[in-house]
Amino acid sequence: MTTDVEAPWRERLDRARELVRELRGGVVVAFSGGVDSALLLRLCADALPGRVLAVTADSESYPDVDRTDAIAFARSLGVPHLFVRTHELENEAYRKNDANRCYFCKRSLFETLAPLARERGLDHLAFGANADDEGDFRPGHRAAHEFAVRAPLLDAGLTKADVRAASRELGLTLWDKPASACLASRIPYGTAIDETMLRQVEHAETALRALGLRQVRVRHHGDVARIELGAGELERALAELRAQIVAGVRAAGFAWVTLDLDGYVHGSLNRLLREPS
Repeated sequence: MTTDVEAPWRERLDRARELVRELRGGVVVAFSGGVDSALLLRLCADALPGRVLAVTADSESYPDVDRTDAIAFARSLGVPHLFVRTHELENEAYRKNDANRCYFCKRSLFETLAPLARERGLDHLAFGANADDEGDFRPGHRAAHEFAVRAPLLDAGLTKADVRAASRELGLTLWDKPASACLASRIPYGTAIDETMLRQVEHAETALRALGLRQVRVRHHGDVARIELGAGELERALAELRAQIVAGVRAAGFAWVTLDLDGYVHGSLNRLLREPS
């Protein structure tokens, strides 16, 4: 029996299914390999068999760990899956990394997906935004609006917690995957981005995950790496892993290694947009 506590997210999931069924002309799903887009892809695969294409943007800012997850998950659903090269680092407006960086990234993605959808005879684009994104600074959503990209999870009111609950019930392998984001999100606004910085961040985070740490962010502050870890991992990091963390992060090219006592905070660099310097 469904309890009252369970009912709200189940109702929202049913609404998301209805919204997906409206995409009868077929859909290209922007599939990052994260839990949100994984749930969206599953709903599309269930409702629109043979009319779904998963597409993952491949660029310098896309982490290898997400690439591996995306390949495995799309294969498990039997959904066709392509990687397309995007070129946001060639865009000076993206590289300068102001508060609208995400807009230029998403615009590059949707500019690539729109003609691909037409070539495949698919009428719609969709991406895995959820209702929690509405409470954060998300300039990429403006690009989605410009290209009429659908967001069934968001439109149905599914929060991140709802997405995880629904994904777990559906048996999705990625249901408890830690939140992920492009590597550029580790670099403070106003600091110009280059490929060397992105590789430093990725190598440092790979080293930390190899130590068994799950929710990891390495924020790039020049020669300083500021590490954010998930709840419950700070104590172990300090008590058992300090030397290994320092060695791994320095090997990625940072001179100084710091541990943020706040721990992992979703979109923490957006604080600088809301708080006086």
